[in-house]
Amino acid sequence: MDQVINYLYSLQLIYSWLILIYVLMSWLPNVRQSYIGELLGKIVEPYLKPFRKIIPPIGGVLDISPIVAWYALKFLVRGLEEVIRFLAGLLGVS
Repeated sequence: MDQVINYLYSLQLIYSWLILIYVLMSWLPNVRQSYIGELLGKIVEPYLKPFRKIIPPIGGVLDISPIVAWYALKFLVRGLEEVIRFLAGLLGVS
């Protein structure tokens, strides 16, 4: 069970870094149009899109939706951890 939770946290860490790199790429001109920028966009944008629909940019410029998405990812993983621990307790798995 602990291996599953460690794997889950590893995936969260990797995806959090991908979000951070994608956001930082927006500060550099033409980087998002590169192969790596487009690849990161295909991985990160589907997750960020719902947050961008709900949270408009502040002043039309500052987009805080990736920050909210990052925290939501942390809460989601924490919730999944608790569900896994609960189900493992029901099944008697250590």
